[in-house]
Amino acid sequence: MKTKRILAAIAVAALAMLAGGYASHVLLNNDNPHQASTTAAQQSAAEQLWAATVTSPDGVSQSLSPFKGHPVVVNFWASWCSPCVEEMPELVELHHEYAKKGIQFIGLGVDSAQNVKAFLQKVRVDYPVYVTGFGGAELARAFGNEAGGLPFTVVIDANGTIRSTKLGQIQQKELRQTLDAL
Repeated sequence: MKTKRILAAIAVAALAMLAGGYASHVLLNNDNPHQASTTAAQQSAAEQLWAATVTSPDGVSQSLSPFKGHPVVVNFWASWCSPCVEEMPELVELHHEYAKKGIQFIGLGVDSAQNVKAFLQKVRVDYPVYVTGFGGAELARAFGNEAGGLPFTVVIDANGTIRSTKLGQIQQKELRQTLDAL
């Protein structure tokens, strides 16, 4: 039984990596992969984000609406996603750097509360992290992540305009350029 669980986890991770790779290929062959144009659908996605009910790793339900009207970096991730785990220290570093400018980072775990809580006990993340479960993948799709790959990062300015989306690991230089323009 334990072997079946391990094989299932490996299969899920492999599928996520393949989906992320495919989506990265599609996005990287776009004319401008780093600056997403704001469409009505993306504006709707931002409104869905603010209306979403998420839970803390301790199981407390809450809304993301307090973040509306502020520049935010939203990172969709999962504890089983190795690129997500690899970029987490960089996101923490950028959070510290840009907090002075009023830019808030938010982590949305497309994972179970148990996995997110266990991860946060091992890895220091000092920006808000919430659990969305697999519903977070649907929210990420609303921002243009059709493949549902992880990690997926969205930058939203204080007016609710989507300034950039990134499927795959962040590139600090690129993300800094976007944040410096806010």
